Amino acid sequence: MLICGVELSGSDAVVCLLNLDAGQFSLPESKVRKITLKKNHAREDLQQFQASFVAFLAEHDVKKVAIKERMPKGKFAGGAISFKMEAALQLMPAAEVEVILLSPATIKSTLSAKPMPIPFVATGLKVFQEAAFVAAYVGHLAK
Repeated sequence: MLICGVELSGSDAVVCLLNLDAGQFSLPESKVRKITLKKNHAREDLQQFQASFVAFLAEHDVKKVAIKERMPKGKFAGGAISFKMEAALQLMPAAEVEVILLSPATIKSTLSAKPMPIPFVATGLKVFQEAAFVAAYVGHLAK
């Protein structure tokens, strides 16, 4: 199954595709590394962001999206814009795509139980995609 891991950062949704087939992980080719919400953050901009994301998922035949959840308060609290983006992704009209939120505690406990089989640097992904890659990996293991 192909999962799209997502980390919301500023006005960007950083994405990483991760496939699990017969117990083997693979990274499908994708030129898209992030999908950006336009600066005005108006209703039309959110709809355009959502449509761009749905088109990306359809292009790669993604069935599940794993989003690294934004914390509402505290030292690592997310900004208002990232919560709008998170809601837009959760409310995507594509009924065949499952969207899950992964809390930092879930990610940490899953990684301690089942560490990643290879170090991130060996994946060939960009450094800013690491959190999205981890979200995709944990999304495969999450029940």
